[in-house]
Amino acid sequence: MEKIDTIQMEKAAYALRAISHETRLCIISLLSERGEMGVGQLVEALGCEQSLLSHHLTDMRAKGILNSRREGKNCFYSLKNKQIVQIIDCISTCSCF
Repeated sequence: MEKIDTIQMEKAAYALRAISHETRLCIISLLSERGEMGVGQLVEALGCEQSLLSHHLTDMRAKGILNSRREGKNCFYSLKNKQIVQIIDCISTCSCF
């Protein structure tokens, strides 16, 4: 019997907790389609308040899911690791939901 890699499972659980909100899943989906987006573009696309969106973006960047760059007063976000999209694709195609 093969031993379970608990460190890998901890990393997986951390990533799943970091994306486990519908707004965060929508952010990932949008960024996977469009590459990079500004905060204003994300607010418009998601129809949520900028303060709420900023909270999610800041947390996702801190957890290593997003990259950010500043251009003047504007902040642009992109996916740091595009493999996170595979998790969402897998979950969305699962017939158990």
